[in-house]
Amino acid sequence: MLVLKFGGSSVGSPQAIGKFVDILKDKDHLGRVRVVVVSALSGITDGLIEVANQAAGGNCGYTDAVEVMQERHLDLSAFFLRDRDREEADTYTRDCFTEIKRILDGVVILRELSPRILDTIMSFGERLSAPLIARICTVLGLPADYLDTRPLITTDEQYGTARFLAAESFFNIKSTLAKRPALQIATGFIGASAEGNTTTLGRGGSDLTAAIFGAAIDAEEVEIWTDVDGILTADPRLVKNAFTIEAISYVEAMELSHFGAKVLHPPTIRPALEKGIPIRVRNTFNAAGKGTIIKDEVAPSPFPIRGISSIKKVALIRVQGSGMAGVAGFSSRLFSALARRKINIILISQASSEYSICFAVLPQDGSAAAAAIKEELTWEISSRIIEAPVVEQDLSIIAVVGARMKKTSGISGKVFQALGRNGINVAAIAQGSSELNISAVVSAHDAAKALNAIHEAFFLSGVRSVNLFLMGTGLIGGTLVKQIAEHREILADEHKIRINLVGIANSRKMLFNIEGIEPGNAKALMEAEGETFDLSTLLKRMRAFNLPNMAFCDCTANDEIALRHGEILQSSISVITPNKRAVAGSLEYYKLLTGYSRERGIPYLYETTVGAGLPIISTLRDFSVSGDKVRRIEAVLSGTLSFIFNNFDGSKPFSVLVREAKAKGYTEPDPRDDLNAMDAARKALILARECGMSLEFSSVEIEPILPRACFEAPDVEAFFAELEKADGEFEQRRAEAAAQGKALRYIANIEEGSARLSLRAEPPGSPFRSLVDSDNIVVIITDRYTALPMVIKGPGAGAQVTAGGIFADIVRIARSLV
Repeated sequence: MLVLKFGGSSVGSPQAIGKFVDILKDKDHLGRVRVVVVSALSGITDGLIEVANQAAGGNCGYTDAVEVMQERHLDLSAFFLRDRDREEADTYTRDCFTEIKRILDGVVILRELSPRILDTIMSFGERLSAPLIARICTVLGLPADYLDTRPLITTDEQYGTARFLAAESFFNIKSTLAKRPALQIATGFIGASAEGNTTTLGRGGSDLTAAIFGAAIDAEEVEIWTDVDGILTADPRLVKNAFTIEAISYVEAMELSHFGAKVLHPPTIRPALEKGIPIRVRNTFNAAGKGTIIKDEVAPSPFPIRGISSIKKVALIRVQGSGMAGVAGFSSRLFSALARRKINIILISQASSEYSICFAVLPQDGSAAAAAIKEELTWEISSRIIEAPVVEQDLSIIAVVGARMKKTSGISGKVFQALGRNGINVAAIAQGSSELNISAVVSAHDAAKALNAIHEAFFLSGVRSVNLFLMGTGLIGGTLVKQIAEHREILADEHKIRINLVGIANSRKMLFNIEGIEPGNAKALMEAEGETFDLSTLLKRMRAFNLPNMAFCDCTANDEIALRHGEILQSSISVITPNKRAVAGSLEYYKLLTGYSRERGIPYLYETTVGAGLPIISTLRDFSVSGDKVRRIEAVLSGTLSFIFNNFDGSKPFSVLVREAKAKGYTEPDPRDDLNAMDAARKALILARECGMSLEFSSVEIEPILPRACFEAPDVEAFFAELEKADGEFEQRRAEAAAQGKALRYIANIEEGSARLSLRAEPPGSPFRSLVDSDNIVVIITDRYTALPMVIKGPGAGAQVTAGGIFADIVRIARSLV
């Protein structure tokens, strides 16, 4: 025999009821179902509570709302029933709503809504739905009787959350069903006290009704039909990648449901647990799915944990003071005071020093809990051996559950690494001795982010995601977007890395989509649909997304954006950038950025600030962590200057080579922006700082390449005119070097706490003579690389290689995730 329960969404419309009947008639259920427990139509219970509260406040405006609820039931009747069946059903419905209005009128007069009266009002939801559905089943060829469960399920008089009395209820159910052989459509959620007063069973009461019936008749299985595909690994409304758990033990289900899993409520499971009856959770709107089965013994989970759940809103009460330590009975006094006020405690955490204890309660109980503690500990607080209780609101509990956690090392570390990496502060931690559950109290603002971070860490089979905001869509940023679009599928399939572009902006427009923006269309979409760019708004929106594993990619050369990198890092958002303005700015700001990144474990990656895609900065860091000391660096760090001097062999005047470099796109529109060597100096400064030198930009010595007159020229053409006048001087210097078999190169030299850039004559065999076109080269001499230095050489500029280096840094962030 089977007992089935259908929730409000499963009986809330003609289409849903059609599926309900189809399920009862299918080969797995026809002839096997003894009792079907039904909830009120979706939204009716909430509607009844709302009108009751309106009446209690003296507001007579509930009449329209009551009429709307009545019409919903009459519409269902009109859809399925005809003639006498419809007439009888409608008469019963109208009589019920007349009674509801009579009770509400009394509440208005008295301005009082007792828990007992509220239970009576709420009970009408099921008392209306069950007889209507029983009649519909009969009309559709499935003979069924309406069963009011109030005479059967005997409870105490704790209205709103009544406890059922097992012995009496089981006896009543067995004796009643023995006289009623037809299929029974029973009211969920409600019972009655021994005195005959209507009670309700609290949250999840209809599920509990089904479990009570299942336990009473020793059912083969209890099926809970709802609007989700079973128990999922996390709340699918908060975690998009949540998936159905095929099987779960009673104790795991109890843990998950206690901490907010909406499919089941803890008392629901208890009657079935005691009788060893499996409970299966299935989806009315996906009847082919097998859902989740809950039973005593299940196969071990293929994952280290079974699921993650949360309680969205809690208050945390903290009590501390020296008067607690070593005092027997202190905790008993504390919790007894709360019990007298009927305050339920959700989670408890106590320091081993016994100096402090904290516990979580429902938000509405926070003030009452604090008052109860102050009253109980009046003497201790006035004597200052205990501090007054502190109440923290707007918190959530995240619970990680699974039987495999027991005696498995590393689970806690993985949980808290996922939280810490995403900047989620933990206010309290608790773990039961059963090792089935690790719970953490976090800010309610961070709850969804915490769930996603932990879910990805444990369930996505090594898939690591980065939620990316891209600032700058010029040559480099635009190329980066194309590379992401071209290689995204390969990254996902072969490397289990997913890059989700959630924001894109340039100096004019910005576009956001928390679900993701298709990289291939991102620029066009931004131009067509984006809002006007505003940096403060962009940063505010980015923080508001509060996604796990967020990264901000700054592909600009903008000073204002560079000065916001610190603020972004402090929001626990990784930063990737080729923008030299931040790390080549003030030494204080450089140390703030790198120090915060190192201390908090939030990546700040700027490999492409020097040498584009060449692995220069990462190599210097490898030397440092492996204990090798960098003694000297010599480098050609400007692609523009490299091209000019590599080709300055006397066959062409210097000014002609500069014009060629400009024509090839190697220079800025005004070549003086490259020939002033400022860009190369910033790169040299970054390398010096990476070697541990505390230098400011003003300390970098720069030998001017051009005569002063070139910089004083009013425009580019005037500049070239002045440069042509200096061709003779450049040729003379080149010829002098050539006479000695040498060639001119503009080289940065970093050693002994200083950095200098100068034009040098390099002999044959010099590594700087091996450069071609616009290559960069970095020669590193260390304690280990002395006789034969480390040489890194290759293209140091260009959109493809720079974007490729940025792309590699984004992937590096993904690889560093839990």
